Amino acid sequence: MAELEIRPMREADASQVLAVYQAGLDTGQAGFETVAPSWEEFTAARLPHLRYVAADTGTGQVLGWVAASRVSARPVYAGVVEHSIYVHPGCQAHGIGRALLSAFIAAGEDVGVWTIQSGVFPENTASLALHRALGFRVVGTRERIGRHHGVWRDVLLVERRSRVTGT
Repeated sequence: MAELEIRPMREADASQVLAVYQAGLDTGQAGFETVAPSWEEFTAARLPHLRYVAADTGTGQVLGWVAASRVSARPVYAGVVEHSIYVHPGCQAHGIGRALLSAFIAAGEDVGVWTIQSGVFPENTASLALHRALGFRVVGTRERIGRHHGVWRDVLLVERRSRVTGT
């Protein structure tokens, strides 16, 4: 596997980020959406200071990304974000997800994030293992929360509480 650079997401990454997003959605295990949004929709829904990519240092190819959205505009939730992480299906099991999520956690703590949460399909065992390895825990199951390709799906709510921020 090539050497990785974890860096802030740039406008120039748009097509590659959305391609990785679409490849993940195409697996049927990464999210309820079936089509990646436009770049404008993608950026409007995510915090600009908590978006990172894993890029091959030799080619510059984006192999994965992580980004956060606010959970609420209420000040009491200022340190709580919901994240998404996508690694190109052809590049999984090479440490890309771990590198991305580790960098994201550190960056979040640097800006005062005390809770990171996400929803994961129970069948996405690789994502669950990654999250557990980095201190996330399953806090509940949202049963039959939505239909995906005509099938009701459960979603596990995972969260990680910082031991540095908000203690």
